[in-house]
Amino acid sequence: MAFLELRDVCKEYRMGGQPVEALRHVSLAVEAGEFVAIVGQSGSGKSTLMNLIGCLDLPTSGRYLLDGRDVSRMNDRELSRLRGSTIGFVFQGFNLIPALTALENVELPLAYRGMPRSARRQAAARALEQMGLGGRMDHRPGQMSGGQQQRVAIARALAAGPALVLADEPTGNLDSASGGEVMAVLTSLWRQGRTVLLITHDPRVAARAPRRVVIRDGRLTESGRPAEDTKIC
Repeated sequence: MAFLELRDVCKEYRMGGQPVEALRHVSLAVEAGEFVAIVGQSGSGKSTLMNLIGCLDLPTSGRYLLDGRDVSRMNDRELSRLRGSTIGFVFQGFNLIPALTALENVELPLAYRGMPRSARRQAAARALEQMGLGGRMDHRPGQMSGGQQQRVAIARALAAGPALVLADEPTGNLDSASGGEVMAVLTSLWRQGRTVLLITHDPRVAARAPRRVVIRDGRLTESGRPAEDTKIC
């Protein structure tokens, strides 16, 4: 069984009393340890797809299974627990709190989950070290570059040890050099065995992933599988 599987998923909204199909019979299977880019322009349905994969919304029809669990039948409390235990989110906006240090920003979600102070401080420090920010733990966001801030955001996503890293336009607010650094980090996480899903509008960013899926008008229109020499051994 795939780690993540969408089976004939549709998502419908109503606008002005009229039904609008955001996703149309989408099927996608992602194995544990894959790095997949979902690429699409504004209005293609990629944000809706991200919300479903991230357990932020439910399909109108079809099934979504994540790590063997049927997400499409979960209530809000169950969705929240699954997000917290399984998914690490990285967004285009870094969403860091300016008054907190890098360490405190990474600790904060762990505090909300009730993790003891000493344990969460150790987990946050490990995640920042992994991002190459061991010497910047006491710096606030305003004292760091955009690339460094995004690496803090990735550390925050990783601190709880999620099986899936879901990155939504993670390079969108960065210059090309910083964006390249962030993509190198995501690639490194994949090579360490993480499952990484990258949502982007930029084909050049998507090209960094070994597997690419294109979404257009709410449908997955093509898929590229990794070559043998890019798979994890």
